[in-house]
Amino acid sequence: MSRTVFCRKYQRELEGLDEPPIPGALGTEIFDNVSKQAWLEWQAHQTLIINERHLSLIDPEARKFLREQMENFFSNQEIEQAEGYVPPEETPDEPPDEGSS
Repeated sequence: MSRTVFCRKYQRELEGLDEPPIPGALGTEIFDNVSKQAWLEWQAHQTLIINERHLSLIDPEARKFLREQMENFFSNQEIEQAEGYVPPEETPDEPPDEGSS
């Protein structure tokens, strides 16, 4: 059976990560309080930010910025958005009727 955590982003019990995603106290904090779903969503969003802003992860300021964004993401606060990014729409249950016009 998979472990569950009370996810601080979604404010409910969800499937947890299998192991801390990063070393140290921050990794333990994420492991204990962030769901697998929220972590995967953060990773996708982080990739957009890194690519859009051309961040270098060897730059301490870039790492600080990403950590702040991660905190905001998991706390449901305002986060940086990739300029011009439009999230994909949910797939409708039924295909559109192409015969009507």
